Amino acid sequence: MLETHHTAMVLTALPLEYGAVCKHLVDTEEDIHPEGTWITRGRLVDSDWQVALAEVGEGAVTTAVLTERIVSWLDPDVLFFVGVAGSLKDDVAVGDVVVATKVYGIHGGKQTPEGFMVRPEAWRSSHRLEQVARHSVRGKAHLKPIAVGDVVLADAKSAIAAHLRLHYNDAAAIEMEGSGIAHAAHLSGHLDALVIRGISDRADAGKAEADSLGSQQKAADQAAEALVTILRRLPPFKRRSRASSGDSDSDPQEGPQEQRHIS
Repeated sequence: MLETHHTAMVLTALPLEYGAVCKHLVDTEEDIHPEGTWITRGRLVDSDWQVALAEVGEGAVTTAVLTERIVSWLDPDVLFFVGVAGSLKDDVAVGDVVVATKVYGIHGGKQTPEGFMVRPEAWRSSHRLEQVARHSVRGKAHLKPIAVGDVVLADAKSAIAAHLRLHYNDAAAIEMEGSGIAHAAHLSGHLDALVIRGISDRADAGKAEADSLGSQQKAADQAAEALVTILRRLPPFKRRSRASSGDSDSDPQEGPQEQRHIS
């Protein structure tokens, strides 16, 4: 069993995203939740973090459910989603990395005779993790909002693309799972979370060609590298557990470092 007591939970949607993270881990072992969800535990070299890695599949709903399940099971100290996304900005190129400062759920709204009235949802990223990202991947990643919807966007002239430009015009990328992890982290009450995405296409008609040229693998690798850089700069801390979330006193078993970093 691994010795470290600090656990970073990392979720991915696709096999290549899982593989991009897993190759950074050593001393790996598998574990299975009673309901059948598989994870890989491993140690990140040159860090104090144990990583619990899972491939949860595509879509925000599935991600939210499995995030809640794994968080309840493992009680991790920090949470990441790492994967690929489509760019929504001219200055965010294929191969770039976007670290989410905010996650939008783009489908909320009300259809009226006057048109579609947007009712947006948004979740801020963890201040602690955003700050570490700013200082560790400065100049190597874009720290921008990310849009999330149950759609693979491959047409820059589509109605959904126009919807994004009109209502979510600061979003730098679009993907399918980030709102699920953000909402699950919010409901947990005390869990720092961050979404990291490598850009694999420009969310236009060239998506299929970009994918065929290996852009998804490159994007997944870049996102995993950003994760590793952030984790190696992130001071270990223990989040306040669910059992003690209603108690203002610190756990007497925690050392001075953990007490300093409780959020």
